[in-house]
Amino acid sequence: MSATPLLHLTKVAVGCASVDALVRAMADRAERGEARIFTRFRPKRAEELIGGSLFWIIRHQLTARQTILGFEPPAAGGKWRIRLDARVVPVRPYPRPAHQGWRYLADVDAPPDIDAGGGDPGALPPALASELAALQLI
Repeated sequence: MSATPLLHLTKVAVGCASVDALVRAMADRAERGEARIFTRFRPKRAEELIGGSLFWIIRHQLTARQTILGFEPPAAGGKWRIRLDARVVPVRPYPRPAHQGWRYLADVDAPPDIDAGGGDPGALPPALASELAALQLI
């Protein structure tokens, strides 16, 4: 029996010009290891997304991700909440056009994490990796 491939979402990190800005924004939203963002509509494939990631688009590139923990139904404001792990994980920058709302991303198309712990000597700082990817050098 094979494991079901993960399904992910992509979303533009509105107001964030860098991964560092996204990290600060998510830290401001964090409570008990979770951060919440709002969306008007619940994804039709919500159950498949739990355990996958929300990949953030900054400057037309996938640059970071957060694990999707679940979804909460609308409160009085009428918007669904996406529950995310508060930890923002930098990923190898990958070109992606900006879009409104969110889009699905198959696991095979998801960029790999950048090892921020220094265990991979070839890992680059996210800002440098982003610039090199924009120049199509990596």
